[in-house]
Amino acid sequence: MTCCTLAPSQGIHPTALVHPGASLGEDVEIGPYAIIEEHVVIGDRCRIDAHAVIKNYTKMGRGNHIHSHAMVGGEPQDLKFQGEVTWLELGDGNRIREFATLHRGTQGGGGVTRLGSRNLCMAYTHVAHDCQLGSDIVMSNGATLGGHVRVDDYAIIGGLSAVHQFCRIGTHAFVGGMTGVAQDLPPWMLAAGSRALVHGPNLVGLRRAEAGRDVIAAFKHAFRLVWRSEMPRPEALDLLEKEYASLPQVMAFVSFVRGSERGLCPAEKNVEKKLDGESVSG
Repeated sequence: MTCCTLAPSQGIHPTALVHPGASLGEDVEIGPYAIIEEHVVIGDRCRIDAHAVIKNYTKMGRGNHIHSHAMVGGEPQDLKFQGEVTWLELGDGNRIREFATLHRGTQGGGGVTRLGSRNLCMAYTHVAHDCQLGSDIVMSNGATLGGHVRVDDYAIIGGLSAVHQFCRIGTHAFVGGMTGVAQDLPPWMLAAGSRALVHGPNLVGLRRAEAGRDVIAAFKHAFRLVWRSEMPRPEALDLLEKEYASLPQVMAFVSFVRGSERGLCPAEKNVEKKLDGESVSG
């Protein structure tokens, strides 16, 4: 098949199967034996490598790179799904590596699975139905998101980790490799373990983001108040909000914790010693 809705400067390999109803932007490259189904919109300068499959009801913006054998826009793995029209939407500049699977939404979950821009989904990663991903996220090899998971900007999810349905991972949070996340992980926190335990602030991430000493000290204080003190959590959040009103990172943390529906991942027992031995300046 050839595509009837083409912009100029196409580079479609003769063995690729592109449905006549698909819409392709300018300078799109489609490699050998790739399959593009009918209800697909691919933006300018996207690259679809050999043997990749773009299923029906998928929209992507500009400059995305779908690597070989990735499956983008597959039907949701939900027993309630009965073939309804639902969508997968990607922004710009995403990199979807080999054998990754990204599934469409379900009617019960809003009907759309979304990824923002500049995300890296490494080999064998899985984004399930109705997930909502921000931008600049890294999912390492084999990481899996259950249905309805929300991942905020700049989060990193380690290899072979799994995030339970309906959980939320906050901005700049870090999930270690081979970690099972069953509750929410707030912004700028680090979790690891077969069942995710919070090991304190993501100090490496804070420094990479060039956070000041005041921000790093504030997150250490926030961790101790929320997970370690005997203060009721609403009072701890009120205190943080009052003391660090000028720090937007901490305000985002407070808002996240207040809005958590699944509760927070618990803390690792010996983390106090690690924090005490870690200077604020690093």
